[in-house]
This record gives sequence, structure tokens and C-alpha cells, in this order.
Amino acid sequence: MGKVISLVNQKGGVGKTTTSINLSASLAVLGKKVLLIDLDPQGNTTTGVGINKGDIEKSIYDVLIEECTMQQAMIKTKYKNLYVVPATINLAGLNAELLEKSRTIAGFKKGEQLKICLQELREEFDYVIIDCPPSLDVITTNALTASNSVIIPVQCEFFALEGITQLLKTIMMAQKSLNPTLDIEGVLLTMLDSRTNLGFEVVEDIRSFFKEKVYNTIIPRLVKLTEAPSHGEPIIVYDPKSRGAEAYINLAKEVIERNGNQQ
Repeated sequence: MGKVISLVNQKGGVGKTTTSINLSASLAVLGKKVLLIDLDPQGNTTTGVGINKGDIEKSIYDVLIEECTMQQAMIKTKYKNLYVVPATINLAGLNAELLEKSRTIAGFKKGEQLKICLQELREEFDYVIIDCPPSLDVITTNALTASNSVIIPVQCEFFALEGITQLLKTIMMAQKSLNPTLDIEGVLLTMLDSRTNLGFEVVEDIRSFFKEKVYNTIIPRLVKLTEAPSHGEPIIVYDPKSRGAEAYINLAKEVIERNGNQQ
């Protein structure tokens, strides 16, 4: 049974999509079969693994409104072991669609659609990685309900802890009412600028707050990491010898180790 991990933070620009793409690709390079689910209406994860949105016939939106199965929407990427369920702008209307169904269909649970749709595929993959939108809405609730755990990317900047309290409350609410076994897989420090003292001060603050949940790997702030998705490539393909590629391979190894599957 594959482990389902959501990347969650309601703040934008903290590295959720970059990490979703590069963690998934790195796990795949390390021999794990990975399904990457794009749950952000912007669809940046989709294009970041080389999928042309014009070629998409079925997306995660179609899956969640029960127009098709997860298998039918899934696309094999050009990278070994890596599959994606893409997103399109249609996903922006999902909140209203699920709310309407919950009002009109007896027993319909708007927060559990992703969990239900994933059941058919979980045994086929070692990891299912979910890129969540920068919000705490029904889409994110679906991800939290379907997941075994969450990774929280936190940017190494002054307001890093701002909003974390609200995020933790949301996770606790999901644990209480929807998914009692949901766990914090880890906290990932991203976008560290090694030229400033502030970045390292934030690292210390985050480590003191989350303690052993914080990954040893820190993702540096690098131009190459921001360039790679625009070329439809993970960093390990775009610039395999870069510090960014090394960082994400190290993160993937940590994720595997924490799950008792050390290679």
C-alpha cells in the first residue's frame, strides 16, 4: 500500500510545487514508483513535469466530480517510475461543485472524494505525492483526508512562522473529524539564502518549534530551481550536478528512511 503525502501550506511561494515535482522525481530516480497529483488549479506541477496542458483530456477535476477514474486521468511522464494526474483551471470550480453535491445528494461527503478515488491505485505505487493549493479550502481538506501524512514547506524568511498556527489548527481539525491517523511527515526548510544571517536565524526558530520533525536537508535558494519547471524538467534532469539536485535527492532519501524503506 503506497504512502500518500500532501505538501501543505496556505502561504504561496514557499516551495510546495517545486518540492512536489522534485521530491517525486527524486523518489522515482531512487527506484520508487511515484504518482504525483496536481491539486492546484494553476497546474504548475503539471507543466513542471513536461505535460502540455493542451494535450490533457482528463484531469483531477474530472476524477473528483466522478466523470472518470484516477486511472483514466493518469499520465505516464517521460521520466521512469513517475506518473502524474494533471490539473487544469477547471479545478477552480471544484469547491462550488462539491458543495452543491453535498446539498443535493444524501450521504455525499465533499471532503472525502479524493480518498475514495485513490483507493483503486494505492497498491500500485510506493508513494503518492499531492501538491496542494495555497489555501485551506475543500480541495486541501480532500488532500488531508486522503493522506497518511503531510510535509510542510517553510520558507527561510522573516515571516516564516506566520500562518503556521492556522495551518496546524487545520491539520488538527482534519485529524479530529476526518482522518485520525494523519501525521506530520516532516517540515522542510526552503529557499535558504546562505548569504544572510536572517535565513539561519529562521532555521533555528523552525527547528526549536518543530524539533525532530524538521528534515536535515535544507533546500537552497537557487535560480536553477526556479528555471527548471519552465523547461518541464525536474532539477535532477535540468541540472543534475547542481546543489538543488543534490538537496532533493537527499530529501528523498530522508523520506524513504523515515518510512523504514532505506535503500
